[in-house]
Amino acid sequence: MTNTPRLYERATASAVPFDALWDISGGRTFFCGPLYYNANHQHGAPVFLAGLYGKFRLKVAGSDWLSCRTAVIPAGVWHELDVGGDPLAVFYIEPTIAGVEALLPLIRDTRSVNGALVGNGGEIAFMRDLYEDRYSPNWTAQPLADLLDFSKRRSQADRLDPRISQIVEFLFAQGDDLTSVITLAANVGLSASRLQHLFSQQIGVPFRRYRSWNRMRQAIKEVIKGHNFTTAAHATGFSDSAHFSHEFRKTFGAAPTVGLHNLARLQP
Repeated sequence: MTNTPRLYERATASAVPFDALWDISGGRTFFCGPLYYNANHQHGAPVFLAGLYGKFRLKVAGSDWLSCRTAVIPAGVWHELDVGGDPLAVFYIEPTIAGVEALLPLIRDTRSVNGALVGNGGEIAFMRDLYEDRYSPNWTAQPLADLLDFSKRRSQADRLDPRISQIVEFLFAQGDDLTSVITLAANVGLSASRLQHLFSQQIGVPFRRYRSWNRMRQAIKEVIKGHNFTTAAHATGFSDSAHFSHEFRKTFGAAPTVGLHNLARLQP
């Protein structure tokens, strides 16, 4: 009766409709909610994925479809998701916090597939508890910070080159900044070409891709505060809501209406 735990997990959640829970705090981005099909896409930060009530399907960098319960996908790795409307926990960490190594202790029973790790165990119950407690007036993201601190202590994280760290921290603080690569490179004593080489090597995606990712993250933060797509787009440097929606689909492989409508709670 290997399916019994999964059937029990689904039964406990069936009384409450699935909706979207977001939290963007410091260098962490957390989403939990129903997803369907996310076309081929790549992120600017590494991500931990966990199916809350069962397995999901994943295709990594042209692989066959895989069935798994958890995964860790480094920044820049192309992948597709087929979740079928079930809730998926999605947890990103920015290079200002740590690299992909800090996510590895969150996943168990793993195998490597085209640069990603897929697994059948890990911090699933933890993510499920956060999601099922989403309507509590005392809900907080502090458990995520505690989990990440614990995971970082267990991992063997490499340090960023301090010049790249300075650039990332600047971009992180100035989400809609469009200072040229030449100027940013000169500010840390590098040529533009050397900066872009080091950036791709250490962050996992090119400089321009990470800047786009960071701006998207800032726009999502405006939406989960309660602003509409147009206001969020203008506040973060997108020309209009259509531009924001296009870039969202490019970043996540699905329309923003999938993950940003029907929010369980707003973020202060």
